[in-house]
Amino acid sequence: MKIPFLLLIPLLLGVTTLSQNIRAAESPLKQNSASTSAPTVNAVPSITDLLNLMEKATTTETEGKDWSTSVKLVIIFGGLAILPSLLIMMTSFTRIVIVLSFVRRALTTQSIPPTIAITGLAMFLTLYTMAPTFSKINEVGIQPYLADEVEFNVAGKQAGDCIKEFMLRQSRESDLALFVEMAKIEPPTNPMDIGMHIVIPAFVISEFRTAFEIGCLLFIPFLLVDIVIASVLLSAGMMMLPPMMISLPFKLILFILVDGWALLAKSLTLSFK
Repeated sequence: MKIPFLLLIPLLLGVTTLSQNIRAAESPLKQNSASTSAPTVNAVPSITDLLNLMEKATTTETEGKDWSTSVKLVIIFGGLAILPSLLIMMTSFTRIVIVLSFVRRALTTQSIPPTIAITGLAMFLTLYTMAPTFSKINEVGIQPYLADEVEFNVAGKQAGDCIKEFMLRQSRESDLALFVEMAKIEPPTNPMDIGMHIVIPAFVISEFRTAFEIGCLLFIPFLLVDIVIASVLLSAGMMMLPPMMISLPFKLILFILVDGWALLAKSLTLSFK
């Protein structure tokens, strides 16, 4: 019984190479959208900056070309209402939470870790992986607006371009081409000219595919453990004993021995461009 489990450890370790496989499949379209370098993590907007942004955007100002306070209030509160959807559909949250759910299913631990813990870990991993993008939003959108260098609509457009650039880097060229073709528009020469109504669904289905690829690789070593345990029980004549109940402790031990959570966090982080 020791030899099969030793053979399974390299399979689980092989999950860490998924990020290199994903990067190798990148298209020239994604490379064009990543021409600018990401700012440092220290430039992520703080809570104070966000509060100052809301206070400035909702404070009555003198007449000018900027939007009125009532329009800004509608936009801000509308954005807060759809914030959960934006977090799920326009960031790395989708891929992370799907992969973590695959891990729990592969371990057959049912509700352990609980769903709230899986969601919380996915949220903080999302903040970690999105830190360069948030830093750029702070640099080109929030700080210039707080310093009265740009108007509210200009700051919003610059922040939206940062999110679009991130989604284009993660989207597959075939998915973008699919929605461009269905929209019946001419393929633009610059990827940043593609509308958000095309970029968002292409990004979402690309994230689904990548998450399922990682999930399939994660299932392989645990599936082999189940097969080995089932074969041993069948050869011993214990056909009435559920193999899943016997294989659970072995899968947990295997996952702990290879430091599975650290490998998983590292693989997920490196899988984003």
